[in-house]
Amino acid sequence: MGGDKTVIRTARLLVDIGGTSIRFAWREIEGNLSDVRIYRTVDFPSMETAIRTYLRNCPVVPGVAALATANPVQGDTVRMTNLAFSFSAQEIRRALDLDALLIVNDFTALALGVPHLAHDDRQPIGPELAAVPGPIGIIGPGTGLGVSALIPTQTGWQALSSEGGHATCAPADAFEAELLRAAWRRHTHVSFERLLSGPGLRLLYELVCAAHGTLPQPATPAEITQQAQDRTCLACQQAVTTFCNLLATAAGNLALTLGARGGIYIGGGIVPRLGTLLDPVAFRSRFEAHGRLGEYLARVPTTLITAPYAALTGLDALLAAWLTHGRQAPLPFDLVLVQR
Repeated sequence: MGGDKTVIRTARLLVDIGGTSIRFAWREIEGNLSDVRIYRTVDFPSMETAIRTYLRNCPVVPGVAALATANPVQGDTVRMTNLAFSFSAQEIRRALDLDALLIVNDFTALALGVPHLAHDDRQPIGPELAAVPGPIGIIGPGTGLGVSALIPTQTGWQALSSEGGHATCAPADAFEAELLRAAWRRHTHVSFERLLSGPGLRLLYELVCAAHGTLPQPATPAEITQQAQDRTCLACQQAVTTFCNLLATAAGNLALTLGARGGIYIGGGIVPRLGTLLDPVAFRSRFEAHGRLGEYLARVPTTLITAPYAALTGLDALLAAWLTHGRQAPLPFDLVLVQR
């Protein structure tokens, strides 16, 4: 596969596979991420085809790789939750002639990138509170709703994989309860992901229109967001406001579940695009609105991840830890590792 290219067995191939986009980069032992590229997932029939397309334009042939996938990672066979990709980890490793291949959940990779965020890679939502030592929660809507966590240990941060986005959604007021009842008529189980995702924003818009007795227009999530920003569609504005409120509730739930005194980080592809539609005061008010534990949550920082490639940084950190310490590193519990 190398051809005229330089084969660098210690070079790391990094692949973040989302429901909409695939992000690629590679890195040598020293240096920054190189040749970062973003492809649309719908342009490829398989994961192997997507990787080979990137490697054709890559000046080196990496010897090890780490993949982040938007699905539960359980064994050799990988089946994406919101994407028609299915592949064998061992077959991919052999086909690409890799010495080793590591696979983790995409939000596990994002979590591993959080400790490496520069000051400009994050933005406080609300007051810039001082974090205290303790667990960190990560949640973010995109094609789905990702959830993960970091737990401090004596040997470093231990990332916890999670499918918390599929936890049952709970309303916090009468209007949300009305929307949820309407959602139940369409789906037997309404998770937070059902409403906190790209498709979820479209569903919220349709539910808001139905609540007001109006017909929804054929609009994409991006168009709904744009119309809300332009204030040209009241239903769009109300859908985005409800979206932000539900996200704040889910983030507060995660903080309480983890005891996340180290803070809650918001990732994913949607929230950074909301701009001023995400009202920090309203978000914090809803985040803290958890009854007797409101004062506890008032001390938990909430932060928006603005770095575009934080998951790739997390994958790189994972590979570096494994290459240096092997199984002695604090590796994710659901890590899939295949070697030559």
